[in-house]
Amino acid sequence: MAVYTEVTDEDLTRFLARYDCGELSFYKGIAEGVENTNYLVRTDSGRYILTLYEKRVDVADLPYFLSLKEHLAGRGVPCPLPVRDRAGEALGELNGRRAALITFLDGVSVRRPAPEHCALVGEALANLHLAGQSFAGKRANALGPKDWPQLYARFKFHAGDIVPGLAGLIESELAVHAGGLPGGLPRGVIHADLFPDNVLFLHGKLSGLIDFYFACNDCLAYDLGICLNAWCFAPDHRFDVAKGQALLAGYEKCRPLTAPERAAMPMLARAASLRFLLTRSYDWLHRQPGAIVTPHDPRDYIARLEFNRAARSIADFGGTP
Repeated sequence: MAVYTEVTDEDLTRFLARYDCGELSFYKGIAEGVENTNYLVRTDSGRYILTLYEKRVDVADLPYFLSLKEHLAGRGVPCPLPVRDRAGEALGELNGRRAALITFLDGVSVRRPAPEHCALVGEALANLHLAGQSFAGKRANALGPKDWPQLYARFKFHAGDIVPGLAGLIESELAVHAGGLPGGLPRGVIHADLFPDNVLFLHGKLSGLIDFYFACNDCLAYDLGICLNAWCFAPDHRFDVAKGQALLAGYEKCRPLTAPERAAMPMLARAASLRFLLTRSYDWLHRQPGAIVTPHDPRDYIARLEFNRAARSIADFGGTP
C-alpha cells in the first residue's frame, strides 16, 4: 500500500455519496507498500480502505481481483470484501483513477514473525489454495519468468548502483529460469505476494489476508516458495529453519505437497527470490517524486537468492523430502 494520488475531503465525500456507508468523519493515507494509493477511511458506519489503482495495475484485471476476494471470503478465507455501491458496482472512479471501497479487517502485521506466526500463515495459504480451486476466473501471472527479462531491461544499466556485480547475478539467474517454473505441478489461484505486511493477526490468531493485486493462476507450490522467502529469513539474512519447518507443516496440515512439489521447492524458492529481487530493484531505482511511499530494499533479496541457489532439497527449508 502507498499514496501516489492525493485525495481531498471534498473529493472523498463526493465519492462516498454513492455508498450506504454514512458520512465521512476521518481519513488518512497509508504509506506501506508500493503498488496502489490507499487511504484508511472512517465513516458513521465503520472503517474502510479506499484503494485507487495506479498505473502498474491493469484495470482489466480488477474484476478478477475483486470477485476473487468475494469468492474466497465466501469459503472462509479471512480477506477483505469490496463494498458495492447502491447500483451494485464494486468499482468507481476518483481523481482519474479506478477506485474501490474495501472492508476493513482488524489486526496488525508482525515485523519479526515467530514460528507460530509462520505456522498460521502456512495453514491460511493452503486454505486459500483449496478455496481457489472452485474459482472460475483466470489470470496469467503478469510477473512470471517470461516477464523477467523485460523488467530487467528497464534497469540493467543501473543495477550496479544498488550493489556492484548485481547485473551479473541477475543475468545468470535469468538464464537458469528461461524455461519457466518447473512443469507438471498442481496449479490454481495463488496470492503471489503474501508478505508479513499483507497478513494480520489479532489475539494470537490470523485475522486477515490482504492485498490481492498480484493474485493469479500459477503453480501452488510457487506461492509457498514466495512465503519461505518472505517469512523465514532472520534480520541477519540467515534462513531460520524453525520458521521454515513451521510454515511447511502448517501448509501440509491442510494440503499435503505432492512428491514433485517437494522436489521442486529449491527451484521454486530460487525463482521467487529472483522475482522479488527484480521488482524491488526496479522500484528502488524508479521512485516517484512526491509519493508517500517506502520502497523495499532489494539487497535483502540478494542474500535470499544466494541461500536458495545453494539449497538442494526441501529439507534445507525445514521440510520432509
